[in-house]
Amino acid sequence: MQHDSDACPCGSGKPLKDCCAPYMSGTAVAPTAEALMRSRYTAYTRNDEAYLRATWDERTCPQECIAHDDPTKWLGLEVKAHSADGDTATVEFVARYKIGGRAHKLHEVSRFVRYDGQWVYVNGDISE
Repeated sequence: MQHDSDACPCGSGKPLKDCCAPYMSGTAVAPTAEALMRSRYTAYTRNDEAYLRATWDERTCPQECIAHDDPTKWLGLEVKAHSADGDTATVEFVARYKIGGRAHKLHEVSRFVRYDGQWVYVNGDISE
């Protein structure tokens, strides 16, 4: 079981309580698209589908955000690049994970938009 003093899964090196937890609990708003992306990664590690849905642009959000048939074990996140231009931003990252004991990586350039001061995930392009 994880505790709030544990290191945040997003790889920031900060304790969870000082990193992604305030965004996930709704006590703070992610100030940047990168902060939102990191908190969404943390939500995946905790199977927090409600947070993922709340931070996904309603125009592109799928019916199911987390595949429940074969649990994913998230292993780490590396942010490669991020850029913002007004109310749009991109974040390039690599997330490592295991499904059924097999290692995988997700390399994506994600797009975000900001509505009324809140960033949301729109979609992304996956690289091989």
